[in-house]
This record gives sequence, structure tokens and C-alpha cells, in this order.
Amino acid sequence: MKNILFKGSKLLLLAGASVIAIAHLTSPVKSQSDNVTTIALTQTGCQFVETEGKNHNFQTTSAADCKKINSDTLAEREKEFKPLELTAGEYVFQVTNENVPYELGFYLRGQGRFSTLPKTSGGGLTGGTTKEYRVTLRPGKYWISCPLNPTPDYPLIVN
Repeated sequence: MKNILFKGSKLLLLAGASVIAIAHLTSPVKSQSDNVTTIALTQTGCQFVETEGKNHNFQTTSAADCKKINSDTLAEREKEFKPLELTAGEYVFQVTNENVPYELGFYLRGQGRFSTLPKTSGGGLTGGTTKEYRVTLRPGKYWISCPLNPTPDYPLIVN
């Protein structure tokens, strides 16, 4: 299994002790050994850092804080969202709660009210913890979010 991490707008592929920088978020490399790719995501208050390209350092103590922050900032922030583009296959989304003082979760689902695309979700992400969510993605349009934080819906395109 290879791990994919984001740093700013760069995607990093960790393979053993070496780090390979990949210039575009649209080209993650699949592991040749077991065909599973790990995508590492970090949640801070009201956001997934990697999908926005920076940490806004929002100070929150509850989901209600995020609702207010999002109503004030989301229109401007959404202009910078770039869809994560992946190829169909097996993925592990490794999600970390970085210093958010309440429980978080992760929700990946297909776009549309009656989507038949695969989904995965779960909670229990207390401050400083990391959980993994495994899913086989088929081609289509998806959203990534955390309803407990709450974050915006971030686009994910699978080809």
C-alpha cells in the first residue's frame, strides 16, 4: 500500500522512506502490490485542510460555530476548491482530527439525492485521533464532508 498525503497544493506519495512529490492532485499513483491507495486528510475546525489548500485556523468549540463561520466565509472559500480526481479502484481515506475539541466524522457519498455510487462514513474522531475508511470507488461524482464539524461538501471526481 502506498500513502498519498497533501501538502499545500502538492500531492505527496510516501513509499517506504522516500517521498515523491506529484505536481497535480489529479494523478495519484496506485500501489502495484495490492491496488489500494491511501488518501490522508486532516480536519481542523470547519474544514478539510487538503481540499482547501490551506488551514484557515478557524477557532471552534462546537458545530454551531462552523455553521456561522461557513455562512460568513463559504462563498469566497468555494472559489478555491479544486476537485480531487481519482481513478476507479480501492481506496483507504485516512482522516485525522487535528485539534478540534469535539467529535468529528467522515462522509463520502455520490452526488445526487438517489445516488447508487459507493459510500462510506463514520464518526468517533476525537482530538488527535485518526481513522481509516475503506471504499471501492466507481466512476462518478462524489462529495467528501463531515456533518459533525460541519464542513463544506468537497468535490471528488472518479474516472
